[in-house]
Amino acid sequence: MVLSNQHPLAFAFGVLGNVFSLFVYLAPVPTFWRIYKKRSTEGFQSLPYLVALFSSTLWLYYAMLKKDAFLLITINSFGCVTETIYISLYIAYAARKNKVSTIKVFVSMNMGLFSLILLITEFLVKNSVRVKFLGWINVAVNVSVFASPLSIVAQVIRTRSVEFMPFPLSFFLTLTAVMWFFYGIFARDFCVALPNILGLVLGLLQMILHAVYRNASKVMKDQKLTENLKTIVIISIPGTSEAYPVEVKSVMNEVAKDLEQEEPRKQRKASQLRKV
Repeated sequence: MVLSNQHPLAFAFGVLGNVFSLFVYLAPVPTFWRIYKKRSTEGFQSLPYLVALFSSTLWLYYAMLKKDAFLLITINSFGCVTETIYISLYIAYAARKNKVSTIKVFVSMNMGLFSLILLITEFLVKNSVRVKFLGWINVAVNVSVFASPLSIVAQVIRTRSVEFMPFPLSFFLTLTAVMWFFYGIFARDFCVALPNILGLVLGLLQMILHAVYRNASKVMKDQKLTENLKTIVIISIPGTSEAYPVEVKSVMNEVAKDLEQEEPRKQRKASQLRKV
């Protein structure tokens, strides 16, 4: 059997990791349904989905080289399919400039860089260390993109608002990090476990921020945030460099309008008090 040599707890955590990872992979569905209906990608970026496909492809290749990694194959196969669909829809409805840039990145990273890694792994690395070599490449790719969610954490602290860091997704990302961490521990696959330590720390930090700022009523204005922030990239599970789109601009604009409407009300109230 494919799973005959796996530790029972590794199998259990791997199955749970697959289940929770499905929710993470499917998180962008509402966004792409909106893109499909509007026939426009609006201000959303394609890079998170390209990185997600690149990461899923690398983990799938790693799982195919490694023995008893069936649960990594299943989730990353699903990831490759879903991310390919997302990217195809993006290219179909993006403006010409974004379409061209997306295709360029896809060709250079998802085809070119992956092919280079594959050729080096197959022809320049000894068979005895091939899995380990590829595993550490995956660890490096996962860790290198943690700067993005960390920047979002900084924005949450600065604006004192968690409106653009949805709790359900933060919760599921934390759970997936836990599941894949313990999968890596019991399967003795530290290339899987190590990135999820950072994923777990990041997830717990997001939970703490939700607890601290969930009732915050005041949102500080941040012009740069309203101009550029559209997506958040999260890497916390093997092969899932997942992005969840957030229309921070619209959220912040609504907050600004509320503040603008609130100011005249305060002035009228103060005027009435003075008259009394």
